[in-house]
Amino acid sequence: MRNRHDSRNDPGFGVACGLRDHVLNAFELKIPPPVIGLLIATAMWAIAYTSADPQTLTALRLPLAGALAAIGALFDFSALLAFHRAKTTVNPMKPGTTSTIVRSGVYRITRNPMYVGLAFFLCAWAAYLWSAWALIGPLAFVAYISRFQIVPEEKTLARLFGEDYLAYKATVRRWL
Repeated sequence: MRNRHDSRNDPGFGVACGLRDHVLNAFELKIPPPVIGLLIATAMWAIAYTSADPQTLTALRLPLAGALAAIGALFDFSALLAFHRAKTTVNPMKPGTTSTIVRSGVYRITRNPMYVGLAFFLCAWAAYLWSAWALIGPLAFVAYISRFQIVPEEKTLARLFGEDYLAYKATVRRWL
């Protein structure tokens, strides 16, 4: 018997889900990750501007922000160097132009060190802003990049490199 309150039984449910998926898929690989980072950093500043006192704990927040930014820079520059050595693209918008799977250096720790670096920069920014609300920024970045950048990249790399990529994926974490 059909349950009137179960939306899965509604013929329009499948159409609505399909439309939702179509709209969400339209964001895949469309906005460069650094732009997403800048948009989120701006939102973090706006939130912190209304809720934080930047004079508080300067002796702690500035060194913490500096350390987190340094870690982010280390991840990003190590990843760029590894890509340069492997002579493959660093363009996150076109994963289909990847010529090889990079497994050396920082890519032994994480499959996405450039995104890890950007997340550390956002954590540094949150520390500098010294607002608990600003911590939503790095979490939003990780969620967005995972869904709209990394998942589509992984599908493309699996299609390009098959079992070789799947074996790498099975041994190295997506983030940390």
